[in-house]
Amino acid sequence: MKAFGDREMRKRTGLALGAMALTAAMVGGAALAPAAAQAPSLAMLDGLSPGQWQLRYRDGSPPRTICMKSGRELIQLRHPRNNCSRYVVEDGASEVTVQYTCKGSNYGRTSIRRETGSLAQVESQGIAGGLPFQFSAEARRTGACR
Repeated sequence: MKAFGDREMRKRTGLALGAMALTAAMVGGAALAPAAAQAPSLAMLDGLSPGQWQLRYRDGSPPRTICMKSGRELIQLRHPRNNCSRYVVEDGASEVTVQYTCKGSNYGRTSIRRETGSLAQVESQGIAGGLPFQFSAEARRTGACR
């Protein structure tokens, strides 16, 4: 039996591992073509009715009223006018979670759970203006925007 040097052994091991990965990918006739990527839609947020919404914070802070065109506005309540990059963590039928990063050191992570088209639960945390924030609120549609 021939003894292999370290370099030859690594080469043969690498080839064997590559062949095993190729075999595993081909099991059942599966092709190696990449799956088509599909961008998250956040469709649940589009199901929230536009209009005037009141946010009631669970920590006792005064309620806040916003005129909402789209449920997507609930994602960045502490960074409303910032053009931030977003990463969708969860995109479910009744709940979404989005992590976002804005210019500077501002960022956040928001989870929104839709109960009805006019009622949602919002939890968010992050950094705004160099300070940490965290809140939990009930968002309820109260009528048309004024």
